[in-house]
Amino acid sequence: MDMETVPDQTTSTCPHCDRAIPSANMELHYAHCSRNLERCKICCEMVPKLRAEEHYLNTHAPVACSLCSETMERDILDIHRGENCIRRMVTCEFCEFPLPAIDLAEHQEVCGNRTELCHLCNKYVRLRERFNHEDSCNRIQDNPAGSSRYVRPAERDDGARRRPQNDFSKRRFFFTIAITGIAVMLGSIFFQRKTDPSSAQ
Repeated sequence: MDMETVPDQTTSTCPHCDRAIPSANMELHYAHCSRNLERCKICCEMVPKLRAEEHYLNTHAPVACSLCSETMERDILDIHRGENCIRRMVTCEFCEFPLPAIDLAEHQEVCGNRTELCHLCNKYVRLRERFNHEDSCNRIQDNPAGSSRYVRPAERDDGARRRPQNDFSKRRFFFTIAITGIAVMLGSIFFQRKTDPSSAQ
C-alpha cells in the first residue's frame, strides 16, 4: 500500500501569541489574533479581549476568606481555609469539642489540666499527661516484678484496701436499714397492743 506523502509546511511564529502557524496562514491568523486576543499580564495566557476582565476576576483577583475576611490570591484560598485561617474549626485533643483555631490554645490550656481517674492505678491524672501515664501504668501491669519501682508499697496497700472498705460499707448500710425496719415494725406492734382496749381487759 502506497503511503501518501504530506508535503512539509513551513511555519512561522505569530508575533502576537507566539504560536507556530503555517506560513501560508500567517496573515489571516495574525489579523484575527491581534484583533480578538490579548495576553494576560499575570499568567501570560492568551484570552479573548471581551473576556479579559472576567478571566482576571475568576482566576487572579484577590478574594476574601469567608471566615476571617483576610484577602489573598484565589489559588491559595483552599490551603488558607484548611490550614491557616484563624477562624477555621478545629477539635480539642482532650474533649473533642469543635472551636475556632484562634481559641484552641487557651481552651486546651484549661481543658488539659482537668483530671480523670486512671482505672489501672486509681489515681487522678491530668488529661495532658494521660497518654504518658497510661504507658507507664501498662508497663507496671505487664511487669509485676518491676511494680515496686513505680508504685510505693503504701499506695499499693491503700489501693488494695479501698474496694473491700466500699463493699463493707454497703453491707453495713443495708444491715442498718434492715435492723431499723424490724425495730419500727416491732415498735408499731407493741404500740397497737398497748392502745387496743380489747387487749387491756
